Amino acid sequence: MERNEIVNWLLEGDVSIQFQTHRDLLHSEPDVLSHLREKIATEGWGYEFLSRQHPDGHWGKAFYQPKWTSTHYTLLDLKNLSAPRTAGVAKSINVIAGTCKAGDGGVNGPVPVPKSDMCINGMFLNYACYFGIDEDRLKSVVDLIISQQMEDGGFNCRLNHSGAKHSSMHTTINTLEGINEYLSQGYTYRYEELGHIELEAREFLLMHKLFRSDRTGEIINPAWLNLAYPTRWKYDILRALEYFRKAGAPYDERMIEALNIVVQKRGKDGRWKLPAQHPGALHFEMEKAGTVSRWNTLRAMRVIDDFTNPQ
Repeated sequence: MERNEIVNWLLEGDVSIQFQTHRDLLHSEPDVLSHLREKIATEGWGYEFLSRQHPDGHWGKAFYQPKWTSTHYTLLDLKNLSAPRTAGVAKSINVIAGTCKAGDGGVNGPVPVPKSDMCINGMFLNYACYFGIDEDRLKSVVDLIISQQMEDGGFNCRLNHSGAKHSSMHTTINTLEGINEYLSQGYTYRYEELGHIELEAREFLLMHKLFRSDRTGEIINPAWLNLAYPTRWKYDILRALEYFRKAGAPYDERMIEALNIVVQKRGKDGRWKLPAQHPGALHFEMEKAGTVSRWNTLRAMRVIDDFTNPQ
């Protein structure tokens, strides 16, 4: 399939795919984008997620139960769909900020606990900032994130629990996405510190060429070369490349091998498939594993467009 045929195929998909295709591949006019974005709340996948919200503001059983139908992961899904802020979403965000704070100021579920999970807080910062939470409700989360950066520049959710000596790619990508969303949405509390931390954590990923040991050069985890979507809390190379693209980071030669792997996964028809998904409860299935995927095709195309074409 030629590129224009693939783009037309993407435009036949869910309205969230249509919106992001117009925004990232076609660079359409603001009025086109605004119209499509509003429709995400009233039809397709966005509507399906929103319609499952309970009167108390939650989805699933609670803030983090069960995976992946909890409030936390539903809000992350809605953010990744580019859904608009609705009254229901605003209510949910404020319920979380008001009832799910841990003893250290982070968000960590409805039962008060002394130490928060950094992956959860990175994801919370990501969708809460996207949906426009009041800055005062974020300050304790920002304080926690800054306090948890490790000497190698990244983050590890075990640091404030059992201890850690080396950052985690999982925790680092979750935190980076949250920090980037915070900075891009115009929040100002500890802005300069977070900007500096983002650059250091970004370097941590590049130091590993996005998937290799910085000591041995071996592949850290073969699963990181798969392109499961939604990514949930889990790291993979396309998710990392998507972060760099969204953050406006310049091309770095240490990305090249990961970019080549993404290109090599393209099918003969120019599209990408969806591999096995991360197991867990679902509200509904957006795409079936093993079939051509509009999500992965869109995500791969915009990453390749935004960086130097691999050789």
